[in-house]
Amino acid sequence: MGTNNDANIYSESTPKLIDLAKVVEQADNIDPALFTEYDVKRGLRDLNGKGVLTGLTNISTINATKIENGESVPADGELFYRGINVKDIVHGTASSEKFGFEETAYLLLFGKLPGREELKEFTELLGFYRSLPTGFVRDIIMKAPSRDMMNTLSRSVLTLYSYDDYADDVSMANVLRQSLQLVSLFPLLAIYGYQAYNHYHEGKSLFIHPPKAELSTAEHILYLLRPDSQYTELEARLLDICLILHMEHGGGNNSSFTTHVVSSSMTDTYSVIAAAIGSLKGPRHGGANIKVIHMFDQMEQDLKDWADEEEVRDYLRKLLNKEAFDKAGLIYGVGHAIYSKSDPRAVLLKEYTVKLAKEKGMDKELALYELVERLAPEVISAERKMYKGVSINVDFYSGFVYKMLELPEELFTPMFAIARIVGWSAHRMEELANNSKIIRPAYKAVSKTQEYVPMEER
Repeated sequence: MGTNNDANIYSESTPKLIDLAKVVEQADNIDPALFTEYDVKRGLRDLNGKGVLTGLTNISTINATKIENGESVPADGELFYRGINVKDIVHGTASSEKFGFEETAYLLLFGKLPGREELKEFTELLGFYRSLPTGFVRDIIMKAPSRDMMNTLSRSVLTLYSYDDYADDVSMANVLRQSLQLVSLFPLLAIYGYQAYNHYHEGKSLFIHPPKAELSTAEHILYLLRPDSQYTELEARLLDICLILHMEHGGGNNSSFTTHVVSSSMTDTYSVIAAAIGSLKGPRHGGANIKVIHMFDQMEQDLKDWADEEEVRDYLRKLLNKEAFDKAGLIYGVGHAIYSKSDPRAVLLKEYTVKLAKEKGMDKELALYELVERLAPEVISAERKMYKGVSINVDFYSGFVYKMLELPEELFTPMFAIARIVGWSAHRMEELANNSKIIRPAYKAVSKTQEYVPMEER
């Protein structure tokens, strides 16, 4: 498996594997009616899409409804980090002309905004941890580079276990130390992994810039990634805002819930974070902004006039009717499991996207995004039966921002992870501080009892 000598094993055995897969599907298939009969909350959601309450958290809150005349009705979405509206965090850090990732990370990890000296000490600590073990880049990242950066990130995180003399210590002080190191190291692991892939698989020049402790996280990412390490102030600030907005999103998202589940088994930090990375990698969770970019790339090729509302509306109908792009019947970047009227992250991101589009001379592309943002909810509401409203989500503009920042697509989802490691760390420590039981949900067995049949009688 994975060597040149057996590279054709899968293709040669494909017919047999397909036959066996059909047997597996038949054995594993469960009558959909049984889920209704036993009132199973598939995906841990009820029929209205509301998540089943499985825990409590202090870390973040999502509001998507309000009470009017005693009834819950859709409202503009709000996101709070430790009780503070993320809108105020973004506007507050931007207006003070300082980078906000570090301040927001402190808030999520410690439950309060840092004072000037606390922020200085915290930033210096992150800078201190911004170095990999001797030989790690050569021996781990450069060896067998993966085509998928999330797999590279996961492998690197798991390997760091071997370099930690206290890897299995789950005391709060040690887990905090491990968490801060991972927050600092994620940009290095992801970008060095990409540089190795770009060199060995794509034949490009290899750039491994040494880390700089004095840079903000957003600046450090652009410094590490670009061959000349150059970037503008606006580029770094917009990336900083992206990191803040992707840092956390309620305790119920798939990867944060994974963090709680795996942490409850009392396993080590590296195993927990690797599991969270595996969750985020899935296209239903962290990979959606790449789909948005590809959808718009195809749309720009197919449309004769990007400003023609009827032509754009007709194209959106084709997307829903599986007649365009990947024929999946989806308009990527539109709709969210919780938000209906608006996703606050998308609203905030758009404010600053407009500024960068002007700097990059991409006003025409921005206008198409804005047109789709306005028309897509109308088209979806007309074509589909909706139990709630629909609006764009954070993925709608984040991919466009990364494209303008000239980030390679291979790093789109790792950028999400670079931000979300803060939220995962906060959730891991919250689980360790509060829960003395392993998380073990119930699954009802619906299989029929069978008798064992001897081989000669089968």
